[in-house]
Amino acid sequence: MKTLITEFISLDGVVQAPGGANEDTDGGFSHGGWSMKYFDPAVMGGMYAELAAKSDALLQGRRTYQVSAAAWPSRSGDPFTDWINRVQKYVVSDTLTEKDAIWNPTTIIRGAGFLKTVTELRARPGGFIYVYGSATMVRSLLAADLVDELLLTIEPIILGGGKTIFAENGRAMPFVLESTARASTGAQVCRYVRAR
Repeated sequence: MKTLITEFISLDGVVQAPGGANEDTDGGFSHGGWSMKYFDPAVMGGMYAELAAKSDALLQGRRTYQVSAAAWPSRSGDPFTDWINRVQKYVVSDTLTEKDAIWNPTTIIRGAGFLKTVTELRARPGGFIYVYGSATMVRSLLAADLVDELLLTIEPIILGGGKTIFAENGRAMPFVLESTARASTGAQVCRYVRAR
């Protein structure tokens, strides 16, 4: 399996709270929901659904999981929604319990075993391990060189600060641009593959 990171990202690299005002206000972040006006169902929705259909697992951090578990199970009727509700989900958390794993099927991974579990998943046959949001977890995956592809939807806005998936560790990691598509909203959907 390969690890695929999908993110809505601002011009200044922020991925925090793209979907809702109260999604993540850590650090006083006040731009929650900033991404919504740039969503293009045809271009973005099509790309995400295509890659989800090639994915055999969903990996999330605790906050992203809890927001998603509150939103997706009540929806149905399109390929992405049907996939996300049935796919095997993995959530990284040291605080969630089995009774918190309400979005089935879900497996909880403890932080200490997180990178080992992802390495084991990547050794299995299958498609992508699909990841969205979860900035802290994504930084750890990148630092451990466990990311095969990045699907970055670069949106034409500067947010002036917030969470990013990129660590300031001085380490260069080359990627190759596999494809790009321009959304009607001015966003660019760019797919990058790790150069090995």
